[in-house]
Amino acid sequence: MTKSELIEKLTSDLPQLNQLDAEMAVKTIFSTMTEALKVGDRIEIRGFGSFSVRHRKERMGRNPKTGVIIPVPAKRVPFFTVGNELRTRVNSDATAAASEGQI
Repeated sequence: MTKSELIEKLTSDLPQLNQLDAEMAVKTIFSTMTEALKVGDRIEIRGFGSFSVRHRKERMGRNPKTGVIIPVPAKRVPFFTVGNELRTRVNSDATAAASEGQI
């Protein structure tokens, strides 16, 4: 699902919400989450999962095309951990689809 599909879904499920308001809500949520991760905060959405920032150490890498060894600087990367409720719901749907022969 893309951001625009999410906005469309919001406007179709909530008829009192117009396209502009839905777009603003989605953009606000994403920008707020991004800002929180930038400063190192952890985001936890009960039943869905949590977002955090992991630190990767500086290391030596290799250019796959040329084989030249190059230094890769330390960096921070976003990391998502799925919540148990989401994992259970996804797996139960996949199990049901597999038993019906859809997978």
